[in-house]
Amino acid sequence: MRRPVVIIFARVPRLGTVKRRLAAGIGARGALRFYRAMLAATAWPIARDRRWHTILAITPAGTRADWGRFAPRGTARLPQVAGDLGRRMEKALAPFPRALLIGSDIPGLGPADIAAGFRALGRADAVFGPALDGGYWLVGFGPRRPHRPFAQVRWSSAHTLADTMQNFQRHRVTLLPPKRDVDNADDLAALPRSLISF
Repeated sequence: MRRPVVIIFARVPRLGTVKRRLAAGIGARGALRFYRAMLAATAWPIARDRRWHTILAITPAGTRADWGRFAPRGTARLPQVAGDLGRRMEKALAPFPRALLIGSDIPGLGPADIAAGFRALGRADAVFGPALDGGYWLVGFGPRRPHRPFAQVRWSSAHTLADTMQNFQRHRVTLLPPKRDVDNADDLAALPRSLISF
């Protein structure tokens, strides 16, 4: 039996190109340090876990980076397609019958959360990990999914999860416990210090 797939969305870590809303509060260098630390803290333990196959979905496509700093050697890498976040996530998830997709700005996210996501997919068509800001920190699909799972979603808003759920009215959905993602300096300040090291 093929292992399920975990897709980690990752932006090439370059100064001025990552976590721009966070950079407005702590500066571009601070945002870059945070992003690099979170990417490594997320990708290394998840990619080392043999219960699933891990893929880094990279943007911008074709940009070189020292990915060995952020994930184990041999971790698969694929380019993200062009388009909005919904199109990029839909295309990344489409080839796989059972897959989870996460970002790299959720402090404390680790293999136990991934295992919980796959357990949820054992009894549902889709799983979401709600974020405290109205979005989600994890999305996962089994084989039965809507044709356009991310249609008409207001991204980066308090309505993101609710809009997405409208596309799943005829599907079984499980929600995981909520987590805080870090989009700006207020989000960062609200985190326990034990979750931050950069």
